[in-house]
Amino acid sequence: MAITKLKTYLDDNTIKYVSIIHSQAYTAQQTAESAHVPGKEMAKTVMVKINNELVMLVLPASEKVDLDLVKGAFHTDSVQLASEPEFKDRFPNCETGAMPPFGNLYGMPVYVEEALARNTDIAFNAGSHTELIKLSWQDYNRLVKPKTVRISRTYTS
Repeated sequence: MAITKLKTYLDDNTIKYVSIIHSQAYTAQQTAESAHVPGKEMAKTVMVKINNELVMLVLPASEKVDLDLVKGAFHTDSVQLASEPEFKDRFPNCETGAMPPFGNLYGMPVYVEEALARNTDIAFNAGSHTELIKLSWQDYNRLVKPKTVRISRTYTS
C-alpha cells in the first residue's frame, strides 16, 4: 500500500507528520474541506508530459496549472497534461489521482509552485482518497528537493 511506503520513508528520515483520515473526496479542494486544511496548504499532484517526459507538478488546491506558465518555465512548447493511462502504472498501490507529491520515490522530477513553497506546512493525499499527510514545508523540501517554479494561477469563477 502506498501509504505504508510513504510513512516508512518519513519515519526512516525522522520526519514529524500527522496522518488525517477524512471522508472520501476526489478533488484537492474537496479533500482540503473534508480534512479542514486551508486550500493554500493542500498540495495537489498534477502529471504532465514535458518534451514527452513525465513530470510531477505540485501546486496548491486553490490553484490550477497554467500550461503557458509551464511552457515558459521549461522553455518549450511541448507541454501537455498526461492522461491517466500514461502515468497510473508509475504509482503502484496508489489510487489514481491520489498520488503523494514524492516523485523522488517514483523516479520522476518534481516541480513545485512558488506559492506552495511559502507555506509553513503542507498537506497532501497519501495514496488514497481518504487519507492525507500533513508535515512541514521544510521537511518536504529537504526530502524531495523539488525545483520551485511559477506554474499555476488562482482559480477564478
